[in-house]
Amino acid sequence: MLLAIDAGNTNVVFALFDDPESGAVGKIKARWRIATDPRRTGDEYAVWLMQLLTIRGVDRKAITRIIIATVVPRALHNLEVLASNYFNLTPLVAGRAPASYGMAIDVDQPSSLGADRAVNAIAAHAKYPGDLIVVDFGTATTFDVIDFNGAYKGGIIAPGINLSLDALVGNTAMLPRIAIAAPKTNSVIGTNTEDQMLIGVFWGYVAMMEGLIARMRAEVGRPVKVIATGGLAVLFDQASGIFDTVDPDLTLEGLAILAARMS
Repeated sequence: MLLAIDAGNTNVVFALFDDPESGAVGKIKARWRIATDPRRTGDEYAVWLMQLLTIRGVDRKAITRIIIATVVPRALHNLEVLASNYFNLTPLVAGRAPASYGMAIDVDQPSSLGADRAVNAIAAHAKYPGDLIVVDFGTATTFDVIDFNGAYKGGIIAPGINLSLDALVGNTAMLPRIAIAAPKTNSVIGTNTEDQMLIGVFWGYVAMMEGLIARMRAEVGRPVKVIATGGLAVLFDQASGIFDTVDPDLTLEGLAILAARMS
C-alpha cells in the first residue's frame, strides 16, 4: 500500500492507497488529517497514525511506499523520521529526485513552485484534457494554469477566505467572529452586522474568483476547464457554479501518480 502525505500550512493529510497493477494508481482506502505543527515529532505522528491504522485493521507492514509533499519545510524532517523509524522506509519527496515532477514549469523561478500546486498540476493533466485552471482552497487560494501539454504556465496566490475573515475580525473592535457559509439569500444588501459580514466575505470572494478566472481565460485564449479542489470548493460550487469540476482528492491523487511513476 502507498501512504501519501500532504503537509499544508493548516493541516497534514494522510491518505492510504491500495495496491493497483504496476505503474497505475490505486484507490484511496482511508484518509486522516491532523493540524500542522512543525514541532510535532516523528514519534508523535506515529502514536496518532498507528492508532488510526489499527482502527482500520491495517498492518503497518502492508505500507510499502510513502510519498510526501510539503509546503512547510520544517515539517519534512519529522515526517521522514516517521517513515524511517516506524515503517523502515525512505519516503519519496515530491519535487526531489527521484520523484521529480517531470513537467515543464514555465515560470521565472521554477524551484519556488509549491509542491501542492505541482502535484495538483500533475493530477489535473492526467485526468482532464486540454487547458486547465486549477483553483485550490487552502490557507491561501491558488489559481494555476496548466496547458494542454501538461506544462505549468503560472498562476495567482490570493489570501484564503479564512485568512481574510481573520484579518477583518482581528483588526476591528466590534465585529464578531462568524462561520464561513453560503448566505441564506442571494441578496447582497444585509440588514444586520453578521449578514453584512457574510455577504462581504462570501460574495466578495465569489466576485474575486469570477473576475480572476475570466481574466485568466482571456489570457489563455483557448477553451479552459476550471477544476476546484480543497475544503471550501464544494461550498462555492453549490452557490456559484464557477467551476466545471470539483475534485476534492486532486492533490493526493497527484502524489499517487508521482509515486506510480517510480514503481
